[in-house]
Amino acid sequence: MTKRTAAKHKLDRRMGENIWGRPKSPVNRREYGPGQHGQRRKQKLSDFGIQLRAKQKLKGYYGDLTEKQFRRIYAEAVRVNGDTGENLIGLLERRLDAVVYRSKFVPTVFAARQFVNHGHVTVNGQKVNIPSYRVKEGDVIEVREKSKQMVLVLEATQSAERDLPDYLNVDNGKLTSTFVRTPGLSDVPYPVMMEPNLVVEYYAKN
Repeated sequence: MTKRTAAKHKLDRRMGENIWGRPKSPVNRREYGPGQHGQRRKQKLSDFGIQLRAKQKLKGYYGDLTEKQFRRIYAEAVRVNGDTGENLIGLLERRLDAVVYRSKFVPTVFAARQFVNHGHVTVNGQKVNIPSYRVKEGDVIEVREKSKQMVLVLEATQSAERDLPDYLNVDNGKLTSTFVRTPGLSDVPYPVMMEPNLVVEYYAKN
């Protein structure tokens, strides 16, 4: 098992949820934790524990961002007018690696980060290799011509595992995706419940 896959499965087990909706998640086979004591009754979480868990789940979903990266995005969400939780989701979904993943150009958000890093993606015709690059409404994201026949891409685009959200206009034939608008929480097709309001509460107290 690769380190990246192991990390992904570890997060699923820790959360007790299949946070990416993947068919191979260990949580699909058993809902209790790993190890000989995994089936013991779970202790009731404190308010802090619930908020921390919500933060870990949301942060982990986007490829397990570092705490520094995630806190910086949160700080920006606070500065923008409107609901901080909704702003947080919007900023996370505007990351280039998130858009590549949502567009089904690759199978996982971890693969999306690597795919962008290796220079397989352009934004408005210009190569961008920064996963955290923030796309704007109207931007056109495209898989580079030399990368369109990669097995990873072909398998992901043909997969029926995930739905395409309506804030992206994806052309599977050309492997392009236009970022139509910044989404809110209800627009994003998370396989599990995300609670950005609890993330806001966590950072407000810590």
